[in-house]
Amino acid sequence: MSDLIDAPDGPGSNAPEFTVSEISGAVKKTLEGAFGRIRVRGEVGRVFRARSGHLYYDIKDERNVLACTTWKGQLANLTVMPEEGMEVIVSGRLTAFGAQSKYNLNVEQVEPAGAGALMAMLEKRKKQLAAEGLFEEARKRPLPFLPEIIGVVTSPSGAVIRDILHRLRDRFPRKVLIWPVAVQGRDCAPQVAAAIEGFNRLSPGGPLPRPDVIIVARGGGSIEDLWGFNEEIVARAAAASQIPLISAVGHETDTTLIDFVSDRRAPTPTAAAEMAVPVRLELLAHLDSQGARLSGALSRNMTRRGERLRDLARALPRPDSLLATPRQRYDNAASRLPLALRTGVQSRRLGLARITAPLRPRLLTQRLQSLSDRLEASAKRLVPALARGTSRARQDLDARAARLSPAPLLRENTRRKERLAELSRRLQTASQTAVAGRRDRLSSLERILQSLNYEETLKRGYAVIRGDGAVVTTKAAAEQARNLEIQFADGRLNLGQTKTAKPRKDKPEQGSLF
Repeated sequence: MSDLIDAPDGPGSNAPEFTVSEISGAVKKTLEGAFGRIRVRGEVGRVFRARSGHLYYDIKDERNVLACTTWKGQLANLTVMPEEGMEVIVSGRLTAFGAQSKYNLNVEQVEPAGAGALMAMLEKRKKQLAAEGLFEEARKRPLPFLPEIIGVVTSPSGAVIRDILHRLRDRFPRKVLIWPVAVQGRDCAPQVAAAIEGFNRLSPGGPLPRPDVIIVARGGGSIEDLWGFNEEIVARAAAASQIPLISAVGHETDTTLIDFVSDRRAPTPTAAAEMAVPVRLELLAHLDSQGARLSGALSRNMTRRGERLRDLARALPRPDSLLATPRQRYDNAASRLPLALRTGVQSRRLGLARITAPLRPRLLTQRLQSLSDRLEASAKRLVPALARGTSRARQDLDARAARLSPAPLLRENTRRKERLAELSRRLQTASQTAVAGRRDRLSSLERILQSLNYEETLKRGYAVIRGDGAVVTTKAAAEQARNLEIQFADGRLNLGQTKTAKPRKDKPEQGSLF
């Protein structure tokens, strides 16, 4: 009976007990139920993008810091990527991470906190790109005088493309390739950058021809509407374009980053079309004017040359006086020609008679007979002479053959075979010695490797401790590890999840959620 009325062991001993998981779950449910979806304004602190693709960053004010998380699948929905030092308004749901006793905001949308924040971010990007030399005039290319094909990057449903096509049709009709893109919103920047890169990847003369000049155009709007053309990927794509590029974004007072890196900036899309092509009628008028000037210059030149020719002709003597002396020489030569022909024929007849006088048939017969006798005498002497020459050559050959003997050749052949056999024996001995040395060296290295292997050390009673997959060498590292594993000589022992060390307030733990 006394046990029923005894006082409890200590104060508060009748309070209910909770597990750590129950407390963490209750705190998480309370946070998510009390706040739900909220909007928070602050300055972006440090930004960290994990290898998994998730984005971790801080939103802070003068006194406190709120850890924020945007998962990999939510990044595509962000219209503005958070950057350190940027003032933003983030929207999301507040939740808790019980494994580290932390709470954070899962951000689904990031908005700049007013035009001032956008302008500050724009100035920061402008200084960065200017420091890289992307705004220098030396790297900008001249526009072609009369492009065959014009590429236009804009929305196909707006008034901009109609204005450009109408202006091109009025000035100088050209072939136009339109790459449809979104000109505002979160899809604007990646689509415009992809369009510029796509035009540059077209091969000249291919099925789809490569443009000679690119026009990136959009109508006017607020700084938020034009913000896609201030993105860094658009500016870098325009700077890397090998095709001359004209930017025509907004009205004349609107300025975006693509205007600084493009080769030419047009105040309006219509002005961009005027920059791209000249006026056809003006060219025709200029050609007509140049043709008229050329015809006039040619006519005046011919007139001056005709006058000069007539002036020079007046200084020449008359044709009759120039031909009088040659005409007289011709008449004299024509009068002497018949007599000269008769004299020439007579002299050649006399010369032929002197040459043929010694020629008689009897003399020719005697000459042929003499030559025939000489030929027969030479033929009779030829056969004995050939026989004597052949006999002397045979005797000389026999003498030389008698001096030849195979014995020296056989001795030389035997000596070379013995030398070859000796070299073969020496080579085989050297190769066997080298192989044996290499085998001994390999065996000693293998023994050294076995002695240095850490698994041999484990057999002597040692163990290897790993925390979260990495080797742990200190007590502090073991306390921070989520999972510990001990490797012995006969296998590994997994200790499971360990107690997480209390994080420091000034700096989050490695691998924790911010």
